[in-house]
Amino acid sequence: MKKSKKNKDEQAVSLTDHLNRDLVEQLKAVKKDLTKEQEEKEAALEQQRIAERKQREKNKSFEELFSESSLSWKDFK
Repeated sequence: MKKSKKNKDEQAVSLTDHLNRDLVEQLKAVKKDLTKEQEEKEAALEQQRIAERKQREKNKSFEELFSESSLSWKDFK
């Protein structure tokens, strides 16, 4: 029974307990920076998609706009 209790105590020790606190703080800061960078890239990509969609909409011909329209001349007869 004493062996299992000792094993549980050993398992409870995490990696952060073995690392230097400064190193842990540096790693957390790097992680925070990387997640911030990733979010900024995703936001920029979304903005680019929106701009491209607007540009395509602006450049559509009358025929393309007419074919996408759900209006029917029979409704206005």
